[in-house]
Amino acid sequence: MTDDRTPSAVAADGFPTGSGGHDPEALRQRALDALLTARARTTVLTDSVDEGELTAQHSPLMSPLVWDLAHIGNQEEQWLLRAVGGREALRPEIDGLYDAFEHPRAARPSLPLLAPAEARTYASDVRGRALDILEAAPLHQGGRPLERAGFTFGMIAQHEQQHDETMLITHQLRSGPAALTAPAPPDPTDAVSLPAEVLVPGGPFTMGTSAEPWALDNERPAHRREVAAFHLDTAPVTCGAYRRFMADGGYTDPRWWAPEGWGMVREHALDAPLFWHRDGGQWLRRRFGVTEPVPDDEPVLHVSWYEADAYARWAGRRLPTEAEWEKAARHDPATGRSLRYPWGDTDPTPGQANLGQRHLRPARAGAYPAGRAPSGAGQLIGDVWEWTSSDFLPYPGFVAFPYREYSEVFFGPGHKVLRGGSFAVDQVACRGTFRNWDLPVRRQIFSGFRTARDA
Repeated sequence: MTDDRTPSAVAADGFPTGSGGHDPEALRQRALDALLTARARTTVLTDSVDEGELTAQHSPLMSPLVWDLAHIGNQEEQWLLRAVGGREALRPEIDGLYDAFEHPRAARPSLPLLAPAEARTYASDVRGRALDILEAAPLHQGGRPLERAGFTFGMIAQHEQQHDETMLITHQLRSGPAALTAPAPPDPTDAVSLPAEVLVPGGPFTMGTSAEPWALDNERPAHRREVAAFHLDTAPVTCGAYRRFMADGGYTDPRWWAPEGWGMVREHALDAPLFWHRDGGQWLRRRFGVTEPVPDDEPVLHVSWYEADAYARWAGRRLPTEAEWEKAARHDPATGRSLRYPWGDTDPTPGQANLGQRHLRPARAGAYPAGRAPSGAGQLIGDVWEWTSSDFLPYPGFVAFPYREYSEVFFGPGHKVLRGGSFAVDQVACRGTFRNWDLPVRRQIFSGFRTARDA
């Protein structure tokens, strides 16, 4: 997923209209809850390790945790304090240090970053002032686009939660003992009786949204799409199924691989998902500092798009398109409506989806029956980000808002779309229309997949 940009790139009137009659006080409470939830998670992720771990770069793929912490505060200052609140700049001298486009992740440890105590104080000071602004903000449908329906408060809450997911990836990449713990997710209740795949009928449906007040620009606008009938896996592909691909020579047979993927396999001598290793006759994985047997019935995790595509070819199937994924997740054939979530229009509950870093792992395939879509497919929200076959492209009528660098600069064949969220993402940054994207080589992200076939 993308990094960030500053308010200097705000479009003149980029906020799409039509976000409905939202009650300002309800939006204010929703914004407050989202901001506080995000900060609580940021605190857990940064307080669970010592100062040396905060300032270290655990992988050149990721920033030091202390960079993420101060960057969260800096983005909040720029957008909420300055752009929305009209306040004088608090720390303008650090804007460049925490500009994600100016400094690649591998170079960030060499910057004169704020020390951990100073970064915490800065982020806390910004948050106190931002909550003062929230208390007085009108949050009505009129007025400036940045303030409409509390959009910028929602954007900043989503931004912090996206960095919480990024920081959790850093925790996975760090060496040493576990710093985070969590209870196991709920077990499935009827996994044995579930069909292997569901049939999604063909026909039109509404993709994207023009009504969700905090939807980001690449989710907009709502538009009609025609999708032919297809079959889709009921649950994400499991570790056990993926091991059969491995055992059948999946990583040694170029027939299944896109040329670039086969080159990646050869260059890096890949033979399993990231963080897996063989110990005698057993496959083990490292998960947040703990080494454990690979569970056959969990969705496979930490696979690139190339690996997902190769598995699908080996299985005689394919990855679903982004439109197919969204139709399976949102379309209700009984009403013809597109739902906010697979289960309906209400926000996720702990019984419907594995979100918010509650469990620090995917649930077993077939869990969360209350979260299944009308199509019958389950675990479409939470657990693992799901690779699709689609390139990251704009919808018809796309308008960049509030800055081009959130989405527009990433459009094209270089990035593949992932849908559905993972156990690492919070509900504020995960919905039926939410679009994630990344390079097809990425493996450190919390990515899995499910497969499809034509009807």
